[in-house]
Amino acid sequence: MTRRTETRLERTPDGRRLVVARPMRASRDAVWRAFRDTRRWPDWGPSVRAVDCRDRYVRAGSTGHVTTVGGLRVPFAVTTCTDGRWTWDVAGLPATGHRVTGTDPAVAAFEVPLVAAPYATVCRRALPRLDRVALADARAD
Repeated sequence: MTRRTETRLERTPDGRRLVVARPMRASRDAVWRAFRDTRRWPDWGPSVRAVDCRDRYVRAGSTGHVTTVGGLRVPFAVTTCTDGRWTWDVAGLPATGHRVTGTDPAVAAFEVPLVAAPYATVCRRALPRLDRVALADARAD
């Protein structure tokens, strides 16, 4: 199976978003865990250098700060977190949603607000990294 990243316009629960999606080698559970694990965000997120959050695994209501590649420290708040999808506000603005669907293979996706469309490039880079992190963590368990 090809692991090609695709970008498309979709209607999400938060409105029309640019969705960047990729089939994963790791299981759905492993990808979901890596998506939510604040300790692993710098390992797969090209724009994330550090995370300060009381919750290791985000849930609705989790808050903290993300330090970006440029050294900017911005607050975040997780607005929704259901099985397979979480969203957040960063610096008080709706930001990228994260979701994982399917099981064979699992498909990980970012839901990028249209006003932040250039960020889709960062998301395209993040998905293969996320897969590697999820696989490594699953093997370590």
